[in-house]
Amino acid sequence: MSKQCTICGKKPMVGSNISHAHNINKRRFNPNLQKVRAVYNGQVKKINVCTNCIKSGRVVKAA
Repeated sequence: MSKQCTICGKKPMVGSNISHAHNINKRRFNPNLQKVRAVYNGQVKKINVCTNCIKSGRVVKAA
């Protein structure tokens, strides 16, 4: 299973690399996931969280 954000569920997206000659290759856009010690469901756990959730304050980091 691919890794995803525990808070918002953000997953890798699929797109294309397109060269100047218009050669097309499939590629993946991976979310910027960080492993963070945080309070999750009332317990301190290590969870995978995207940086967008960390910056917006959706994650409460453990002391």
